[in-house]
Amino acid sequence: MSEANSLWKRRDFKINTERCYLRLPQLQDYEIWVNLRRKSEDFLSEWEPSRDRDFYSLSAFKLRVKWANKQFSEKKVIHAFIFRQEDGILIGAITLSQLRRGAAQSGSIGYWLGEPYIKNGYMSEAVKAIIFQAFKNFELSRIEAATLPENQASRSLLENIGFKYEGVAQSYLQIAGRWRNHIMYSLLRDDRRGKNKILE
Repeated sequence: MSEANSLWKRRDFKINTERCYLRLPQLQDYEIWVNLRRKSEDFLSEWEPSRDRDFYSLSAFKLRVKWANKQFSEKKVIHAFIFRQEDGILIGAITLSQLRRGAAQSGSIGYWLGEPYIKNGYMSEAVKAIIFQAFKNFELSRIEAATLPENQASRSLLENIGFKYEGVAQSYLQIAGRWRNHIMYSLLRDDRRGKNKILE
């Protein structure tokens, strides 16, 4: 069995970084998740689509946990929560989705970090870790990411990792009820535009 297949089959899927670890969401995470999201609601609302009225409900959370685990078992999506190694505190989440096989061999990443944990380099660790898996074990060739033009923190994170600017996607997502343009980035496993820092 290849390493990639063994990762997909593991019920205890976990990726470790220097200061964090990533794993699939579980029902027991509900209280710490809802507390972090509520603390960070004003901060995150600038960058995320508007949420349904029942977004914070336990029933909606259960459905998302079920969806994340089903998508993972079908090798379609990795939606992982990010925890701090030192105390096991939930600090954010990251998703590798839109996995395309065949001629494309590509995927997209998205992420959020709770406001109390920004500007500490945690998300940089998580993004590097998930991309390493995507390139090395899942053998993807291209990873894409999109961010709002004014989200300088996210743009800097992507650029520092090695993502390259590709252009602007018009009316890409609805943010706070408005269709917003997004800056599009990509990182290639074999990138002639610059050295791939992930696989160094």
